[in-house]
Amino acid sequence: MRSSSNPAFRNLPTGQGGYATFDRQGGAVGGSAAYADSMAGDIDYTKRAGTGERPITIDDVVTKTAISAGVALVTGILTAVLGLSFLVLPAFIVGLVVSLIVIFKQSTNPGLVLTYSAAMGIALGGITQVFNEIYPGIAAQAVIGTAGVFVGMLVIYKTGAVRVTPRFTKWLMGAMIGVVVLMLANLVASLFGVNMGLRDGSWLAILFSLVVIGVASFSLLLDFDQADQAIRAGVPAKFAWYIAFGLMTTLVWLYIEILRLLSYLRQD
Repeated sequence: MRSSSNPAFRNLPTGQGGYATFDRQGGAVGGSAAYADSMAGDIDYTKRAGTGERPITIDDVVTKTAISAGVALVTGILTAVLGLSFLVLPAFIVGLVVSLIVIFKQSTNPGLVLTYSAAMGIALGGITQVFNEIYPGIAAQAVIGTAGVFVGMLVIYKTGAVRVTPRFTKWLMGAMIGVVVLMLANLVASLFGVNMGLRDGSWLAILFSLVVIGVASFSLLLDFDQADQAIRAGVPAKFAWYIAFGLMTTLVWLYIEILRLLSYLRQD
């Protein structure tokens, strides 16, 4: 089974197979069960749908992800409209704590997932409010940009234009590690008054932001692949909430970086 760059998907019980395509038939009871049976050596059967449990389908994943994204969008808009930017830090803390609980407990509790979505919506809404006051219209651009990237990467995944292979996964995880190391180095350097030029709006900052957006975008392919494998393996439908959470963490990262890049491009 391929590993995902998204920590939420690291331990998701899935089968191992060929290229996944979000095939609707694969999510049906017969289709997922047959696929799971063929991968008997790779599936954690303690996580497969048992008697009385309905296997997960693509509709489950789409619905739960849409609900989670909708909650984040509504809370974000309300935060920005009501001028509640002072809630950014508390919301981020709540989101971080909840995300750690969901990841380490591999929780499928919809309450926790929606709490995470609401908290991050509030945090992003507050940040967006500040940016939008400085650069009018940037909020709509960031939302549209994020949605466009999500849809675009889904099309790329569905058509097989970029295949999620073990080699691709290793390359992307290496790129992600490099990006994280540079971010941490820049943070530490800034504490000592050193400007590495990665977050100051310069041409280097724009280039770095584009690289980060690229890494986050391709991470969506890994998320789609992990979700597809779960569907094919016939895990219980409740895992749709966990998959939705994993997708939300990538979307939050992507939105923040797109917002940052747009602010660079709007600077005089």
